[in-house]
Amino acid sequence: MVNRRVALLGVLLSACATVSERPAPVEAPVSRGKQIAAQSAAQAPAGHRYKTKIAIARFTNESNYGRSLLTDQDLDRIGKQAGDMLMSRLVLSGKFLVLERPDAAKLEREQKLSGGSMIGADTVIAGSVTEFGRSVGGKSGFLSSTKLQTAKAKVDIRLVDVKTGLAYFSANGSGEASTESGEIAGFGSRAEYDATLNDRAIAAAISDVVDRLVEKLYDRPWRTDILEVRGTQLFIAGGERQGLRPGDTLAVLQATGTAKSQQSGFEITLPARQIATVRVLSVFGDSETNEGSVCELTSGTLDAGALATLYVAEPARGGTP
Repeated sequence: MVNRRVALLGVLLSACATVSERPAPVEAPVSRGKQIAAQSAAQAPAGHRYKTKIAIARFTNESNYGRSLLTDQDLDRIGKQAGDMLMSRLVLSGKFLVLERPDAAKLEREQKLSGGSMIGADTVIAGSVTEFGRSVGGKSGFLSSTKLQTAKAKVDIRLVDVKTGLAYFSANGSGEASTESGEIAGFGSRAEYDATLNDRAIAAAISDVVDRLVEKLYDRPWRTDILEVRGTQLFIAGGERQGLRPGDTLAVLQATGTAKSQQSGFEITLPARQIATVRVLSVFGDSETNEGSVCELTSGTLDAGALATLYVAEPARGGTP
């Protein structure tokens, strides 16, 4: 009789809703270190590249989630959190000079006290959390139940050219995070509200879009200005932190003017003319705001009186500056 009761209890338990089994981890045929190295090599751009200056102008929450609780823009926690996550990813990549802009007013106050000044960016990033929501589901059985909490997020991001104000690239990313818990015959875990799901869903959405942003930002040409000319030597802005190193070859170009397009209304920069080639001898400075490079002229000539129309750029793709 006891055996029959035990068998009946086993049948009931097997028919109840249970927590989904997690897949067992499978060891990859190569080590984790080799996987990371291979991925980095595949994603790395061809050739040596210089760092452009970028800034995140704003990141807001445009979804309906929590809108009734937001009485002031400073309370837009979801938008600020998404912007901070994106900025952290770009800084950790080590591929750009990321300038602080969301807290620009605070920085300006501090710089007035220290005598510093803000520098301009080449590209500004604007974005928003356009969709965000949570859902709760699960299953109930005779002696067991499960609870599934899910958070989903979607972000839209634009890249804007600082000089023209033109948004030249747009991308969106989506992310999802969930947690599941359950109990059988009164035993197991009871899931309370999991606030970390919000963070993980937003982080997943940022991760989904950041690679496309980095790829597009790498398409933008790097350029800098000439600080001073002394004979066959010249001093340029930008040094080690922008990726310059002794031995690099750069091109000196002269702007030929602009013309306003009747078709688009934009001021169009006419093609620059290359007038010289220089080689980096050494770099100096201890921060992004005061670093520079010493270069020597290897071909062409420079007119010190025409510095306002001259600038330095990376070599043209294909090997010839």
